[in-house]
Amino acid sequence: MSLIQVQHVDKAFATGHGSISIMKDVSFEVKDADFLAIVGPSGCGKSTLLRLIQGLDRPTAGQIKFHDKGVDAVCGHMAMVFQNFALFPWLTVSQNVGFGLEALGWDKERIAAQVERYVSVTGLDGFQEAYPRELSGGMRQRVGLARALAVDPEVLLMDEPFSALDALTAESLREEVLQLWRDPQLPPDAVLLVTHNIEEAIQLADRIVVLSRRPGRVLDVVPVDLPRPRDRKSQAFYDLTDKVYSLITQPGTPSNGGAAAEGSGAVSQTL
Repeated sequence: MSLIQVQHVDKAFATGHGSISIMKDVSFEVKDADFLAIVGPSGCGKSTLLRLIQGLDRPTAGQIKFHDKGVDAVCGHMAMVFQNFALFPWLTVSQNVGFGLEALGWDKERIAAQVERYVSVTGLDGFQEAYPRELSGGMRQRVGLARALAVDPEVLLMDEPFSALDALTAESLREEVLQLWRDPQLPPDAVLLVTHNIEEAIQLADRIVVLSRRPGRVLDVVPVDLPRPRDRKSQAFYDLTDKVYSLITQPGTPSNGGAAAEGSGAVSQTL
């Protein structure tokens, strides 16, 4: 079942010197139980695309649908995890996690139970009364994740959520996000991840939407048919990394992705 449909979406921004096109004719679907990653060069519209999907902004042309209905306002069935944590420094961990629930009008007892649940799920037990300044980067991102999950979203949107973390912390959180997504008792039903890190996309996702340089276009939607847990040292993992990297870096790649060259030499993890 399709949760999200992105249909021929364009996005442009007006400037004092005319219009800047960010993306052109972008189309793909997010299915139920999907873990979809979006990769592409800086400036190709990856983060903008997440904002459009959640309804925080509107496309210049085309349409985005959620459960076959057009997204015309902020969608309450989606939640976002940001790169820069986006926590309120004057609120405690518990207050940050429960902030969105207060906006939904939940009563205090229901909020307290939900906060307790997701503080526990995300490994924040014992830090309920701590302030963001007292936490490490990894713990702050756990708070952001707990806040997003607390509203029971159908779709979790993640905008470079691990890029500000050290390598070991990022790896630990990636595994925890996978465990949460695979648990049928917990939200979300689907995850949409924006990342510059090709290896991260292959490690986590079922499919990878590869965008071109600005204006971003869909070069290919690459399936990741590797068993979990995925071995980064395997030849299959390397070959898939090389394929995605080649798609992004070689100009003139057709939109059907059929002419992507493989075996192009050194492979970079990030773009």
